[in-house]
Amino acid sequence: MAVKKAGTARTVPVTVAAPQQAATIPAATSFAPSGAPEQTVPDVDPKHAAIDDNPRANTSVEQNRIDFNDPTLSGSEAVANNLKGEG
Repeated sequence: MAVKKAGTARTVPVTVAAPQQAATIPAATSFAPSGAPEQTVPDVDPKHAAIDDNPRANTSVEQNRIDFNDPTLSGSEAVANNLKGEG
């Protein structure tokens, strides 16, 4: 298929993508402490070099103590609550 550009005599080829098959990944039934859904994705190798399968490896409890992911708090409320705990 080709499309004629307005104001020119030349045509521009248009590539039409083939329909893609829908993914059949089951819904998550549990969630990690980070809030991420725990799902098995059949075509993903978690040991691949481009995937960080353990993003909290070699971190301390202190580094993982503050959680800003509480959807019921604004950012300033979360900061204020965490600062109260520092004494």
